[in-house]
Amino acid sequence: MAIHVLEGRIVLLTVVLSSSTAFLEPCDLLYDKAVQAFSNGDYTNVVSYMEGALSSYTEVRHTKVRCRLRCQDQHPFDETFSDMRFTDVLLRRAACMNTCIEEKLGTQSVHKISEDVVQDFHRRIPYNYLQLAYQKLKQPEKAAAAAHTYFQANPEHVEMGQNLEQYKDLQGVKEDHFVDREARPHQRSFAAAVRLYDNGDHKGAIALFEEALVEYYKADSECRALCQWPQKFEGHDYLRYRYSLHELVSDHFTQVLHCEHECVRDLATRPGRLSPMENYLPLHYDYLQFAYFHVDRLDKALQCALTYLLFHKGEESMTDNVNYYREVLAHDGEPREEAAWYLRRHKQELELLLIGSKTMGVEFTEGNYWSSTGGREDSNRIPSGTDGWMEYVPISEKKNVALAAPQRLKEGGPLVYDSVQLVQNSAALNGTQRVLLDHVISEEECLDLRRLAHAVTMAGDGYRGKMSPHTPNEKFEGATVLKTLQYGYEGRVPMRSARLFYDISERARRVIESYFLLNSTLHFSYTHLVCRTAITGQQDHRNDLSHPIHADNCLLDPEANECWKEPPAYTYRDYSALLYLNGDFEGGEFIFTEMDAKTVTASVKPMCGRMVGFSSGGENPHGVKAVTSGQRCAVALWFTLDPLFRELERLQADEVIQALDTQSVWGQGLNINPKDEL
Repeated sequence: MAIHVLEGRIVLLTVVLSSSTAFLEPCDLLYDKAVQAFSNGDYTNVVSYMEGALSSYTEVRHTKVRCRLRCQDQHPFDETFSDMRFTDVLLRRAACMNTCIEEKLGTQSVHKISEDVVQDFHRRIPYNYLQLAYQKLKQPEKAAAAAHTYFQANPEHVEMGQNLEQYKDLQGVKEDHFVDREARPHQRSFAAAVRLYDNGDHKGAIALFEEALVEYYKADSECRALCQWPQKFEGHDYLRYRYSLHELVSDHFTQVLHCEHECVRDLATRPGRLSPMENYLPLHYDYLQFAYFHVDRLDKALQCALTYLLFHKGEESMTDNVNYYREVLAHDGEPREEAAWYLRRHKQELELLLIGSKTMGVEFTEGNYWSSTGGREDSNRIPSGTDGWMEYVPISEKKNVALAAPQRLKEGGPLVYDSVQLVQNSAALNGTQRVLLDHVISEEECLDLRRLAHAVTMAGDGYRGKMSPHTPNEKFEGATVLKTLQYGYEGRVPMRSARLFYDISERARRVIESYFLLNSTLHFSYTHLVCRTAITGQQDHRNDLSHPIHADNCLLDPEANECWKEPPAYTYRDYSALLYLNGDFEGGEFIFTEMDAKTVTASVKPMCGRMVGFSSGGENPHGVKAVTSGQRCAVALWFTLDPLFRELERLQADEVIQALDTQSVWGQGLNINPKDEL
């Protein structure tokens, strides 16, 4: 914002201050001041203004919630309903809220902020500024907290992830400094409860699950209170059309209902994610049912099991557990009242929303409601400490509920080529849909491809030109199949070598497709010849990775024990493979980890002709340890089962190879277009 505009705002605020009983400086003005201070290198004021902006933003939100709930309690709708009574309550509530808010904050118009500022706060951009400012001010513990808070909502931000790793090694920075300052209480308690449950502390887990439920219902109430403000559907401005009063009121209330309906999804969605945690609220009762069982409080277990069935009527395994509890206790129980009341309200809300959507011409079905809850009507699994889920085991058959083994998909098909040898399968690699193979290509082919890599790869290829996209301590170079064929056609590399790259990638595809017994064609999604080279003089005391822990088709969220299948992840990728060209370097081991991105489950030392293949989802988090000396080269391959996401360059390369084989277009030139960067 320009300086003269800021000065104008300050003059206006001075006038407002003189006429208000209370005053809170607007968060957008403070935010603008902080950004200006940052551009001037005034880090002390960056901290002062940005912390003030965050405080102001939070206080405005909390004040609106408190005033809304207070006025709602003071002016309730009673059973004697009439048009006049309805209007009377609405007007009194409105007057009450205006008075309440202005007493706390001052003139409301001062606190109206642009959508851009709202989005910046939602994306936690202020914490990025704070991290840098605290770093400059030599306050690493506060910088660590700001960085951690920002990273929770932006886990794909590579530089921030690297900063966090550096903070962990700084003197004076402790583990408890890495706090999420914007953590939502209900999600924080739930995550902590799951950790205790996984560690076998069922008593501690019960206390935290119960706390999480209290916080959830409180957050739901606050979310709904924030919906009692102007709402709109996209492309539908109800304030500008000329309909009757009842139609106008009806449309507004439908929009409010729609906002309240979305609270279910909002409360189940972690920062920075688009998708809610599946079956979120029912899982609290699901966990509690098992936790209470483990501490021999079967009456509470029965109550929680019955509550779960409110959300998923007739679920077979939970019904079996209910029958067991009834049999042992010799009496029945009742579901918990807070959940019963919650669902009754949602049922009424849904009925009204279905009616209201018809008046507005907006399509809304009951199915939309269940999808927005993050629940599943056919849900029959609950979390465990292994892969995030535990199968139901009828307690009448087995009193000690056992963790289920991860589901094993098909594998063990033929390896197609005589030379290829199976080294380790999924079981040996401590996971699912994993395989390690040797002799996929020969020593001579490895040497030929390494020569090709030295001739055609470019720094930052595939990563928007970034020479070191994953770590500043290594140089990253790459090339695609089509680029090597272009070089071969131009005579810059032997066409035989360019053709070899194409052929061995097809060999790898056939092996993966056959070994995992896929009953549909596996298509190339992206193919990359890559080398990582340790930068001399930057290897002492390294604690980073050559490639951070990630999954290939989803955004890994270690704290939530989830992998979110949503952009910017390449959600269409189904299988991945790394074919190594050498082993004469230090470090660079390929590793699989648990969802926590810390616990290593398997490690693979690269060597010529060795290939690791695996499914691309959250079941296979992986990364690469630091390459501390020498150069590590490999062919990286990603595959998809969806033909709509076939690699464009691969299709063009297929045409080039066909032309070379038929010799029908020699001399006519090759129509080769660079692929968009990965």
